[in-house]
Amino acid sequence: MYVCVCKAVTDKQIKIAIDKGACTRKQLYQCTGAGDVCGKCTRHIRQILDDNLRSPPIMQAA
Repeated sequence: MYVCVCKAVTDKQIKIAIDKGACTRKQLYQCTGAGDVCGKCTRHIRQILDDNLRSPPIMQAA
């Protein structure tokens, strides 16, 4: 689902950036560009960030 329509950033792209180490909204902006134009998505970005930092990463079998 698109989180940032202005920059066409999806929730999956945000989660990937978090998995790669982004742990602040500023870092997510630097990785994805989300939240830069109108700001309507910042609340949703914060929620995704908080949810993903609270839950432990899921390890996938090789």
